[in-house]
Amino acid sequence: MQENFSLKPFNTFGVEAKAKQFIEINSVEELKKVLSEYSTQPLLFIGGGSNILLTKDFDGLALKLNLKGISEKNLDENHVLITAQAGENWHEFVMYCLRKNYGGLENLSLIPGNVGTSPMQNIGAYGVEIKDIFHSCSVLNLKSLEVEKFDLEKCRFGYRDSIFKQEGKGKYVILDVTFILSLKDHMIKTEYGAIQSELEKTGITSPTIQDVSNAVIHIRQSKLPDPKQTGNAGSFFKNPTIPLNQFEDLQLKFPNIQGYRNGNIIKVPAGWLIEQCGWKGKQIGNVASHALQSLVIINATGNATGKEIFDFSTEIINSVKEKFGIELEREVNII
Repeated sequence: MQENFSLKPFNTFGVEAKAKQFIEINSVEELKKVLSEYSTQPLLFIGGGSNILLTKDFDGLALKLNLKGISEKNLDENHVLITAQAGENWHEFVMYCLRKNYGGLENLSLIPGNVGTSPMQNIGAYGVEIKDIFHSCSVLNLKSLEVEKFDLEKCRFGYRDSIFKQEGKGKYVILDVTFILSLKDHMIKTEYGAIQSELEKTGITSPTIQDVSNAVIHIRQSKLPDPKQTGNAGSFFKNPTIPLNQFEDLQLKFPNIQGYRNGNIIKVPAGWLIEQCGWKGKQIGNVASHALQSLVIINATGNATGKEIFDFSTEIINSVKEKFGIELEREVNII
């Protein structure tokens, strides 16, 4: 247990904030012991630190989960159940699966963070979400200190959402996650984003799951900043959804507005809205909107505080609401 501990190395924004107490956890038994001894403390669980913004010091106990290990079990001739402990790095886990030719995670390559936080917001990219290959996860009930199993239905996944961000928030900590992946007959998904054009550039017409992963990695590296070099948490805002009639009204005023229809609901790219409001590449003090992807807010100088980043995001929200009547929602967890 360490006191007055800097959390700067444990958040990808690279902002300075201190925790009153800090401890690293290497087993479920250790976790239960610490929680039973410090049951009255405010708790902050830290995974890869890629989806949090620390706006102030944390007056409680921060726990860094280092639970490690991967296990697998054949389900049938075309599927394997693969379980990763919460502390496994997400991208390294994806690469492990690709080396074994397990299909399903390739479109989710190079997403920062750890496995344990992936179900919390149902992470997704390039037409694939966690819920598409999710089987179950083990969680620790923070009140009873009993391990429980959550299946797909119980997790209640939505767009960048789950039970862990709603009524289950602060009640559970995820210990491991199990996925159903394909052994052969892989479902190749290349229709989303620039994957198809990226494959065409390299002359690939019948892509493997490894080819799709390589294309996704190249695309992400070409337009998204590396958190190790420039502090950021990836996409800062969710893509908003609005009713069809509201979208049609906006089309009259903004003919070039982008949207993806699902019934009578339209998903509007948040990056496009932000860019139209003049934020792309704009910098205020230590904080900026990334020059290549306006959906990403960066710690431009490396000296930004969490409050500066939060205030910058508030200005973006206000300007988009004023111009389009759409209120953006932060995807990043604010502490």
